[in-house]
Amino acid sequence: MRPARIIGHVSDPCAAYSVADHFPGTFDEAALEKWAAALRARLTGRVSLGLVFITPRLFPHAREILEILRVHGQIPLLAGCSSQSLICNERELEDGAGLTLALYHLPGAQLLGTHFTQAHVEADDGPGYWQRVTGVTGERAERLGGWLVFADPYHLNAEEWLQQWNKAWAPLPVLGGLASAGPRATGTQVYLNGEVFETGGVGIAVGGDVALRGVISQGCTPIGQPWTITQVEQNVIRTIGNRPAYQVLVETFENLSDAEKQKTRSNLFVGLVINEHLEEFGCGDFLIRNLIGADPKTGVIAVGALPRVGQSLQFQRRDAQAAAGDLEALLAKAREAIADRPVYGACLCCCNGRGRNLFGAADHDAALVQQRLGPMGVAGFFCNGEIGPVGDRNFLHGYTASLALFVGRDTP
Repeated sequence: MRPARIIGHVSDPCAAYSVADHFPGTFDEAALEKWAAALRARLTGRVSLGLVFITPRLFPHAREILEILRVHGQIPLLAGCSSQSLICNERELEDGAGLTLALYHLPGAQLLGTHFTQAHVEADDGPGYWQRVTGVTGERAERLGGWLVFADPYHLNAEEWLQQWNKAWAPLPVLGGLASAGPRATGTQVYLNGEVFETGGVGIAVGGDVALRGVISQGCTPIGQPWTITQVEQNVIRTIGNRPAYQVLVETFENLSDAEKQKTRSNLFVGLVINEHLEEFGCGDFLIRNLIGADPKTGVIAVGALPRVGQSLQFQRRDAQAAAGDLEALLAKAREAIADRPVYGACLCCCNGRGRNLFGAADHDAALVQQRLGPMGVAGFFCNGEIGPVGDRNFLHGYTASLALFVGRDTP
């Protein structure tokens, strides 16, 4: 296997196609101006895109911050959102205030930013609607390579919106996450250029000579064997392989070793295969959803999805070891897939339930991304929900790391 061609590193300004840094503490206009200009000086070429993530302490100054970054960072297109915790390069800043900013030089990219709201979702009138709303039409639509989206979780029906965008854009990836602001928050912020929005979402259409490549790690490992769903009503699975679903679940658990049983207890999920045309199912092929309940009397199980008859299912275990192994395998898979293409930088969106909560130590996901695909500039945040594809459809996830890579488009 040929090594991936990775471009850019924050400590190597002569080769930096992406740079990122963390500005700690409180609002200081002069210091922020100097910091943004210094970060810009480390980037090779003109800035194509800036991504910014801001903690709640700086909410009152958000509009001023955006203007300072745009002017002194020389940023033509700036997007981002709020978060209680930040990601910068190989670090996960789970307790630190401030902001993270990444600058990207994306040669030949066609970029377009848009803000959308729940009103747009409710007004969807069929084919062509979202193309008109976003302005992604004609040649721009033909050369579209994916969407990067940050959205407010309180005032947008994200599931309904994503269903509409799947109809409009699939199989292109939609990557990103839902903004956060802390455990007692009732509102968030999303940013586009100099505007601060408290509702809706912001999307960046990425196209031209640059596309998006997603790595979606849902943190699970399969247990038992794949089965076929043979009877289902809404989210209640009655039979699997023509046997009571509860019986198959119990049998799967009992066939585990004592050590595996200990790991799996209270960490059991369901994996649903999206692409049934694969010869075998492995890492990244399952949509992971909660196992909501099981009834030994009726033999049914309830899941957090709407599975269909004929769909393949495999039970899954989620824990730190499974999450680490899943991300490691998916990064290796991505590295092989993009071995001949330049990678200009990345955006990493992680669930609030990951980080130290899951791994017992800081920086796990961010550090692993740099080790396997870096060095490169990475900005990101901890989410209230992560967005990314499984197969040729995009989903809203939980306990997931959603990595968006800016990559050079394949050439014939």
